[in-house]
Amino acid sequence: MTQIQATPAGGEKKSYSLKHVLSFFFYSFIGIFMFFIPINLNGKKSIPLDHFVTWIRSLSPTAITFYILLVILAGAAYPFFSGTWKKNRIELVLSGLKVFGAVAAVLIVFDIGPAWLLQEDMGPYWYHVVITPIGVLVPIGAVFLALLVGYGLLEFIGILMQPVMRPIWRTPGRSAIDAVASFVGSYSIGLLITNRIYKEGKYSKKEAAIIATGFSTVSATFMIVVANTLKLMEIWNLYFWVTFLVTFLVTAITVRLWPIRQMKDDYYTGKGYPEEVVHANRIKFAFEQSMNTVQNAPRLIDNVISNVKDGVLMAMSILPIIVAVELIGMFLATETLIFDYLAYLFLPLTWILQIPEPFLAAKAAMINLVDMFLPSLMVLEASLETRFIVGTISISTIIFFSALVPCILSTDIPIKIREILAIWFIRTVLSLMIVTPIALLLL
Repeated sequence: MTQIQATPAGGEKKSYSLKHVLSFFFYSFIGIFMFFIPINLNGKKSIPLDHFVTWIRSLSPTAITFYILLVILAGAAYPFFSGTWKKNRIELVLSGLKVFGAVAAVLIVFDIGPAWLLQEDMGPYWYHVVITPIGVLVPIGAVFLALLVGYGLLEFIGILMQPVMRPIWRTPGRSAIDAVASFVGSYSIGLLITNRIYKEGKYSKKEAAIIATGFSTVSATFMIVVANTLKLMEIWNLYFWVTFLVTFLVTAITVRLWPIRQMKDDYYTGKGYPEEVVHANRIKFAFEQSMNTVQNAPRLIDNVISNVKDGVLMAMSILPIIVAVELIGMFLATETLIFDYLAYLFLPLTWILQIPEPFLAAKAAMINLVDMFLPSLMVLEASLETRFIVGTISISTIIFFSALVPCILSTDIPIKIREILAIWFIRTVLSLMIVTPIALLLL
């Protein structure tokens, strides 16, 4: 077999078969193409994975509707089948929410139940617009995830990005893959990658928590939806880059504050396989590490099956919770005054920052905990500055209970609800403090 020689950082020459080199480049190219290269297709610009999911959904919308329902029902039954529902109080509550979500999904699909649930902007909207894309994307994305992280690309990028990721965000260089996957694809895919790498012992608990709560933002594609809703497309470039800056600047600050600062660097596997810090011959060492990974990688079919299994289990775990939390949150937001009272938590800050509509901005910041799109709907008639600020913080705070939090809780990353809430509050305060002066100065 043809051999290719490389000289790693240690100085000794190592030989790699042409098969391994081609596997690295071929599988990595497919993974990069599917996750990171936006293309125009049928008037829509998005990554190929998103186009593929859209095509799958278009084949038989009815079949997809019932497939999602089946996943939700299986997800609601799984905790009781496996016995995890009685593990602790959090699991008990989550299991109850899954049952509620499953019942609500049945009512929505078969068009029975209370009128408020069946309104077009309630149950049917969240089922078809929010739940269905996630339910299809996660298992299909898991197939291509095997190519992205299983054949050397993760190690190669990790070594190259060390000088950036470690000093600023205190995460390994390989976490750059997670950040980009979320921003151009989906936070659910980003979390799937994070969980996979964490379970392999390549992220510590602290690193996984930083990535899950600091990098798992919504995609740039969804940012366009927010910008369109808030009539910000005329200043799209300003909105995009300010939001990008605020999001990752806030993450750089929160990793140095409680509760993340106090988290331990324990590993899921016990011992762990932390990324080796490199100071010289970076490209050569990166190539050597990628070749070592390819040599020890499982067969493609085994890797794909393992990833798909994780993807299906994640979909089963998150879909019924998302249905439940979305509906409860929407009901509280539209039918009660609870968020009007909770808005006073942020009102002093929004008033001090001189946001044009301080109470409206405070309420939007509070309701962002439920869902990242609801704040935009609340400020449609507000001033340009307020719309810009709310549009930015709805992305930069990252954490919202309608989808991201269930995704985090469905992973093996040991982060508590109270820690998630604390991080959300800190990110919201920091986001408001950073973006408001920028908006008032530039707009």
